[in-house]
Amino acid sequence: MNDDLLPTGDTHAIRDVVRERYGAIAITSGSCCGPEGGCGSTAPDAVLDQIGYTAEQAAAIPEGANLGLGCGNPLALAAVRPGDTVLDLGSGAGIDAFLAARETGPRGHVIGVDMTTAMLQKARSAAAKHGYDNVEFRLGEIEHLPVADSSVDVIISNCVVNLSPDKPQAFREAFRVLKPGGRMLLSDLVLLRPLPAAVRDSVAAYVGCVAGASSREDYLADIRAAGFVNVEVLQQNAYTVGTESASAEFRDGLSAVASAKIRAEKP
Repeated sequence: MNDDLLPTGDTHAIRDVVRERYGAIAITSGSCCGPEGGCGSTAPDAVLDQIGYTAEQAAAIPEGANLGLGCGNPLALAAVRPGDTVLDLGSGAGIDAFLAARETGPRGHVIGVDMTTAMLQKARSAAAKHGYDNVEFRLGEIEHLPVADSSVDVIISNCVVNLSPDKPQAFREAFRVLKPGGRMLLSDLVLLRPLPAAVRDSVAAYVGCVAGASSREDYLADIRAAGFVNVEVLQQNAYTVGTESASAEFRDGLSAVASAKIRAEKP
């Protein structure tokens, strides 16, 4: 395991750690976890197939947008329609935002929000290079979205909310920006049992999308407490991406984690 210990209870310090590590990933197009396993430790192209992207989607992703950081395909069940306004929470290098833009069409609009400047630069560069006029990327935290009230039809997110040190606030913000009748589709990691202490307190495990995960029950309760209705787990699978190179301790932690697709609606 990584010797660095997570600054437990210090939300600003946790965000700084995540911002620093993911900024490095954007610059190097490297892994977030390296030999420890977890998100980003498997070759990006191999990850797409493992987490549910079709061959057509994979071929449509602009060069450089896929960094292998997801844990599912949030668009698979989001039912994005032409003309929709879509918000991607923690959009990274833009993979899901670009795919959503194909579904919204020229009458729609996609907003990606990410707190990492290097990720935004990477996504904006790809958007300009490939002519994605219906996509924009904004700097911001998912707990404090730079998005107007009731302005979004669909929210998607891919393995990002688990990184938030204040998940209830992230869900309140998502509720705020959704239009009445809007929907949220999350692919994220949830815990089926408590993590071993060595994994729970590890910076590498947190950045690797594991140590920050909530229990499935708490995650769903936080969504409902924000005001969402019809909250349901559409799919749930064991999370095995990156386990081949993981240490025994990290594998033990990953065995407590599931990848879930969760849908919710704003009344």
